[in-house]
Amino acid sequence: MSPESRYPIILSNTETIPGKQIAEFYGLVTGNTVRAKHIGRDIMAGFKNIVGGELKGYTELLQDSRREATERMVEQAQSMGANAVVNVRYATSSIAQGAAELFAYGTAVRVA
Repeated sequence: MSPESRYPIILSNTETIPGKQIAEFYGLVTGNTVRAKHIGRDIMAGFKNIVGGELKGYTELLQDSRREATERMVEQAQSMGANAVVNVRYATSSIAQGAAELFAYGTAVRVA
């Protein structure tokens, strides 16, 4: 499944969607998740810091967090009647030692 078809609405990181015209503007939509690191992943990350390489456990954690935050944003957009979200952006912030938030946001619109 392509990333574009994973969600029931169109997602774009640009202000417009090629070939579509914005017919209605609904406003800001958001989705977030807060995740804590896993002790097993921390141990493996410590080993990788010695030998180098990708921290796959953290990569998977970030992918899961991004998916969950995006799904929550999409649900909010759908509840407003939107069929697309434009200007999609992601941000992260540290919440506490070992925990971080991934925040997705964009503008809910209806395109024709």
